Amino acid sequence: MMTERCTVTQIQTDFSPVREQLNLRVGDIVQVRGEAEILASLDERGELDSLPFMPEMLQYCGQRMTVHKVAHKVCDTITRGGGMRRMSNAVYLSGARCDGQGHGGCQTACQLVWREQWLVRAGAATPPTERPVDGRLLLPLVTANARREPGPDGAELYSCQATELNRAAPTCLPLRDVGQFVQDVRSGNAGVLWALRAFLVGLFNRLQKLSIRFLPPRLRFRRGLRWRFLEGRAVGRTPTEILDLQPGELVRVKSKDAILATLDANLLNRGMGFEEEMSRWCGRVGRVERRVDRCLDERTGRMLTMKNPCIVLENSVCEGAFNAACPREFVHFWREIWLERIS
Repeated sequence: MMTERCTVTQIQTDFSPVREQLNLRVGDIVQVRGEAEILASLDERGELDSLPFMPEMLQYCGQRMTVHKVAHKVCDTITRGGGMRRMSNAVYLSGARCDGQGHGGCQTACQLVWREQWLVRAGAATPPTERPVDGRLLLPLVTANARREPGPDGAELYSCQATELNRAAPTCLPLRDVGQFVQDVRSGNAGVLWALRAFLVGLFNRLQKLSIRFLPPRLRFRRGLRWRFLEGRAVGRTPTEILDLQPGELVRVKSKDAILATLDANLLNRGMGFEEEMSRWCGRVGRVERRVDRCLDERTGRMLTMKNPCIVLENSVCEGAFNAACPREFVHFWREIWLERIS
């Protein structure tokens, strides 16, 4: 692997990354640059400003696509405490999600993050210029860097945008920086009322957290719970249910009370979390898109295999309503016990 990296680095030394800032907004049409141009922007790790270009992104080279969201901030799902982190010169493109083919078949389906340097406005697109770089070298580079050294137990470990996102977005973005919500509106990520609600929910959750730290239990509002007031009620091992749901079937998400009865004190069911964003789906009808039984652990890069497969519903993603208007739009994973089949 080290030999491959050195070889690519030597080829790249005559080129400097394209640093034009496009200042993209939601709805803008862009064209993904060709392989040779993208290769010229990457370092020996296959990254630009610590953000990996992944094998799953190669299929989009040369395509015209629409900006779905501006990735000026991202939620931290790696470090304890989470929160938001600041990112710059990056966007999400409509329909561009990771299919996991370069990462052991991971089924998380994260939105792919694109540096603006990898894109060009569609109106300004020009035929790729001739460069003494063979675009076919891009695949070996990004494939080699999609894997880390094996773990102590010999397990295969992976590296992707999700596992490296805190390096690509190294600065914490506190709630008090209200400019982030102004940028949500200006970029087209959210409307004024949506951004205002996200700020107020964040403020409420911050006050609830402080109340747990400084107030006695009798003075706390709703026991200091976060907005939506989720509190698991299951005692002992959480229950499970097998419906054998298949793609195309219609289901209804159970009521919040019914789901809370299946969760422990940490809002987990057999290790799978149920979050405030998911509670917005309670009572709604959805169609099964696919079954999921494997995903990458963002903290370790290890592939996790689920003993109880989860369900993905069409268009069911985290919209950031209760999480500072985060634009990452994670796909929700549903336990079958949280759903009921509609005949």
